[in-house]
Amino acid sequence: MKVAQILKAKGSDIATVPATTSVAEVVRKLKERRVGALVVSPDGQSIDGIVSERDVVRGLAEQGGRVLESTAANLMTRSVVTCGPDDRVAELMALMTEHRIRHLPVVADGRLAGIISIGDVVKNRVDELENEAGALREYIAAS
Repeated sequence: MKVAQILKAKGSDIATVPATTSVAEVVRKLKERRVGALVVSPDGQSIDGIVSERDVVRGLAEQGGRVLESTAANLMTRSVVTCGPDDRVAELMALMTEHRIRHLPVVADGRLAGIISIGDVVKNRVDELENEAGALREYIAAS
């Protein structure tokens, strides 16, 4: 299965924040949107970085509560690993494992087109396995 098929099923809604957003607001938005990462973008189409729950926890460990007054720009990962709509889910699993990341922004034609999480990848894989098992059961029953 390809990334485009996952996005078609889940939608292409992307939670973004500008780099100037306070970390306190980042935390509120993570909770409100029930997501683990926000793409840092000035316009919802380009990517300046990504800020995740992990980034917030690391910031808290290093700076304590005053990190909440900081900005997304100070916590975000600037070197963002991305994928494209034609990438295969198996490739994403390897990419996420290799880079130890849980979120991959999807870029199409140089623009932000969606985001894939490890949860999306796992759900897709479970669905594939269930379909394969069902097909095998039908094959065995028909034999």
